[in-house]
Amino acid sequence: MPTDNPSGVLFDVDGTLVDSTYLHTVSWWEALRQTDQPVPMATVHRAIGMGSDKLLDHLLGPERDRDADGRLRDAHDTLYAEYWERLTPLPGAADLLRACAERGLRVVLATSAAEHEVAALRRALDADDVIAAVTSSADAKQSKPAPDILVAALDQSGLPAERVVFVGDSVWDVAAAGKLDIPCVGLTCGGTSRGELAGAGAVAVYDDPAALLAALDDSPLTRST
Repeated sequence: MPTDNPSGVLFDVDGTLVDSTYLHTVSWWEALRQTDQPVPMATVHRAIGMGSDKLLDHLLGPERDRDADGRLRDAHDTLYAEYWERLTPLPGAADLLRACAERGLRVVLATSAAEHEVAALRRALDADDVIAAVTSSADAKQSKPAPDILVAALDQSGLPAERVVFVGDSVWDVAAAGKLDIPCVGLTCGGTSRGELAGAGAVAVYDDPAALLAALDDSPLTRST
């Protein structure tokens, strides 16, 4: 890789830096229950990381009646909003972002969260001083596993794909990064196992941001620079 290019790290946020995966799970589970389309919570959890359009296709089938989709999304958003003030960063999340910045890496939040959720996530992280760019669902035509949000993150940060690593917590994160040949580091703190993340193509897997921080200088994040 050329050494005169900027380098950076793209971070997923939900389930990777902020402990929100199961909050999204229970919010979608309840929204589906309210519309008489119950889905087991474990099944819902395995779809978290997709955008709402692909998530509903995955859970209910692409041939479903889509008339209720707007109600489902609104119900999820209302239920999830009840947790905003209680969102908690995962262990070592802010310290990891700052350690990356201290090593000259540009830190980018490549999240497909809705714009109205991004502010709550940023408040929970409390690391705006080292964040170079932040995306939202409005920046992508298609959600993960499509790579659109990563393309938007690269565009907003001025980083080339060959000079970044993506950190995420779901197989959908790994798949999106793979479409751009971006190496993906997996974290199991979103509830996806080490074996699943590695099997999907993650180049390394750690328990959580704190574990990645502890191994940072021997991790793909710094070896890529």
